[in-house]
Amino acid sequence: MTQTLSQLEHHNAFIQRHIGPSPEQRAHMLSAVGAATLDALIGQIVPADIQLSAPPAVGEAATEARALAELKAIAGRNRICKTYIGMGYSAVITPPVILRNMLENPGWYTAYTPYQPEVSQGRLEALLNFQQLTLDLTGLDIASASLLDEATAAAEAMALAKRASKLKQANCFFVADDVHPQTLDVVRTRARTFGFDLVVGQAEAALEQPGVFGVLLQQVGTTGELHDYRELLAALKARRIVSCVAADMMALVLLAAPGAQGADVVFGSSQRFGVPMGYGGPHAAFFAARDEVKRSMPGRIIGVSRDAAGNTALRMAMQTREQHIRREKANSNICTSQVLLANIAGLYAVYHGPAGLKRIAGRIHRLTSILAAGLTAAGITPRFARWFDTLTLDVADKAAVLERAREAGVNLRADLDGAVGITLDETTGREDIAALYAILTGSRQALDIDALDAGIGEVIPAQWLRTTPILTHPVFNRYHSETDMMRYMHRLENKDLALNQAMIPLGSCTMKLNAAAEMIPITWPEFAELHPFCPPEQAAGYQQMIAQLSRWLVQLTGYDALCMQPNSGAQGEYAGMLTIRRYHESRNEGNRHICLIPSSAHGTNPASAQMAGMSVIVVACDKHGNIDLHDLREKAEQAGDELSCIMVTYPSTHGVYEETIREVCQIVHQYGGQVYLDGANMNAQVGITSPGYIGADVSHLNLHKTFCIPHGGGGPGMGPIGVKAHLAPFVPGHAVLHMDGVLTRQGAVAAAPFGSASILPISWMYIRMMGAEGLKQASQVAILNANYIASRLNAAFPVLYSGRDGRVAHECILDIRPLKEATGISEMDIAKRLIDYGFHAPTMSFPVAGTLMVEPTESESQGELDRFIDAMLAIRGEIDRVAKGEWPLEDNPLVNAPHIERELAGEWTHPYSRETAAFPAGFEHKYWPSVKRLDDVYGDRNLFCSCVPVSDYE
Repeated sequence: MTQTLSQLEHHNAFIQRHIGPSPEQRAHMLSAVGAATLDALIGQIVPADIQLSAPPAVGEAATEARALAELKAIAGRNRICKTYIGMGYSAVITPPVILRNMLENPGWYTAYTPYQPEVSQGRLEALLNFQQLTLDLTGLDIASASLLDEATAAAEAMALAKRASKLKQANCFFVADDVHPQTLDVVRTRARTFGFDLVVGQAEAALEQPGVFGVLLQQVGTTGELHDYRELLAALKARRIVSCVAADMMALVLLAAPGAQGADVVFGSSQRFGVPMGYGGPHAAFFAARDEVKRSMPGRIIGVSRDAAGNTALRMAMQTREQHIRREKANSNICTSQVLLANIAGLYAVYHGPAGLKRIAGRIHRLTSILAAGLTAAGITPRFARWFDTLTLDVADKAAVLERAREAGVNLRADLDGAVGITLDETTGREDIAALYAILTGSRQALDIDALDAGIGEVIPAQWLRTTPILTHPVFNRYHSETDMMRYMHRLENKDLALNQAMIPLGSCTMKLNAAAEMIPITWPEFAELHPFCPPEQAAGYQQMIAQLSRWLVQLTGYDALCMQPNSGAQGEYAGMLTIRRYHESRNEGNRHICLIPSSAHGTNPASAQMAGMSVIVVACDKHGNIDLHDLREKAEQAGDELSCIMVTYPSTHGVYEETIREVCQIVHQYGGQVYLDGANMNAQVGITSPGYIGADVSHLNLHKTFCIPHGGGGPGMGPIGVKAHLAPFVPGHAVLHMDGVLTRQGAVAAAPFGSASILPISWMYIRMMGAEGLKQASQVAILNANYIASRLNAAFPVLYSGRDGRVAHECILDIRPLKEATGISEMDIAKRLIDYGFHAPTMSFPVAGTLMVEPTESESQGELDRFIDAMLAIRGEIDRVAKGEWPLEDNPLVNAPHIERELAGEWTHPYSRETAAFPAGFEHKYWPSVKRLDDVYGDRNLFCSCVPVSDYE
């Protein structure tokens, strides 16, 4: 049969690459669930009054090659200049061995957050390396596994200072006046929501300010002045004031550790340890504190524990306390981390080792001193006498200097009164020093760098320098050849289970394909090498890409405007709540502080509302898992003119399209509140319905879920917020970069104006390659896949909640409680046994204790779904054998799971065979966990969060 050209061209459509089930498989699954077509299935599931008549007009699908060519042309509009702006961002050299084997490796970037430690030992070890790096450099007792960026880490430090303060009546937080302006912006925003008084002044004035509970200092000031604050820190400690110090990670290689000088909290950005600037992110912040405040630490902490066999094993310490138990009392949102970037920074330290890092830091400082000496000889004296890598230079004709810099393709810091700033980095060379000298002096005289080098003395006083060794652990002294480093990273990767090995069926987390074509652009220099505060005209490509992506997302959500700043989903929740709060205040209704949250909500929701200064009231759900409208009306009426908003997830966290969602919106609006619709489940909405059409006012979008940015082992993410027109003036803006019509003048929630801009090309590529029809198909197939799993497993594991016709949305909750009551086998046992079958566990005990929540996404083919279903049914058969007494409850393949290689080689005393233990699904698809089930109780009682001897792993 002759085919037309359009038919022949269609064979290369990306839609077919992204959506797992073939047309034949879809037909089979539709038959299995009892639906004639995809449209008919959706009609049975999604309420008719919220279904779109046509998918949003985001254009037709493009092939991978065409989309890449279009984006390359857009990227070409960015202009890469030599940038010395500094302010916490520096050009870097990412070691190619890390670039290729981690950043470009799906074995690392498609992994999920390490809630299941048995399948996460590799990235947990890499994160422990990052924590050890942080501990060594800061001189403190306990470190986290990363936060979002330096500015948000500063806000977390302020919150910790208040929690830890013994001065319970004090309400003032003091910030030194040479902290980075973007840091001050974010801290000011957070202080306002918490009701703190914020005072900015010279550091020593903190001692004169009454009512201070905490102080924020910066070791290397934003204008380059180097501080040794040990006397001030001692005075603050004597007054029981909590001291927080922002530090530069590269400077810490040479400088005395702030913790050793008396600081209580030390934080900063790890960006210059091998992570490109990327127009602002993603970058991992480091955060460390004294042991006595460890229970108040924000974010995630990796701890050393042991497994069921007594072997050393790693886990996320104190992980559930924050989000699922403490809820609105949580210290922070634990979804605010940057695992992939922290791992890059940690492995950068592993690769270079202490000696290599000292050479890099020493060279940066030496070049800075050489430039300062040359300029001083030419009559341009640095404003400060002590520096690490940054000079502030008072110049007679600033306009002329900036013009010469522009002509030379060089960016200097230009926002300083009568002066320019220059920050050097590891990419700076001799020729750059000569070029900077010419730009600043206007002279064509050659600079004799060797002569200057021979003549300069020490700039940093000896007592300010580090005297103790750093990074003495063997991991930082063993892998300095590329061969060794490559193999070390590969060994870590092999310990983990990521999407390149099997489906990750996590409810609520949408672990779909992160296509190679989507990932390729993030390492293009045109996107990777721009400073977030470069002149806007140099980022024309970024602005075009962000504007296009924003328009598409506005169309897909039914909103009127979009703010791209929040750099995680939890941060998007906070930004959305902040926007609502500002809106109410603009109408003289600042008294509206009550946030209604259904009992089924994500654990991040209450924490985000609390961070925005709201009071949380829980709304009940009925026996079917839907919002109880009677309870909602009653609590909305009781709140009255104090009602701020409701936070609702749709489809519900229970995996069902609630029929009354529009009524929920109307009730809240009736009492003057706003509707925040959590975007976690957007993968069941795109092209079918939209938050704006439903009636919501604001939503965050998890670009790392619905729109294909990979999870990276627990970050990066992006959480932009879509808003209706009335909320648009109140979304976060930025204090440093002003762009009329693009950024508001409201306070920021993240360090960079557009959040983690360098990963936005991933979502741009996804939408461009899928087009309107492809995006709708993705949502439909995600729903089909979930219903196929639910229908096939329902007899063995009852589906807890369903909508009309017994259908679910894009995920389903399997109720394990009756089985546990009858047999003693728990959801934990099933989750761990799935590892032996080669699968990551579904979401466990959320949103309902004793259940498993499964979300297959649209990217998994019927073959992979059947493999998972077969594994679950086989596990049900194993449970039946326990129930019949064939295997004792205390010794069977489920309670002993997962099984590891080394135990197969030892004495075998179990009542089941080695083959049953390790190969229940046959010999294909075998994944070997490196540890047995973790002993969580031991880990919590014996909190240990630094590197352990290598012998413990061997």
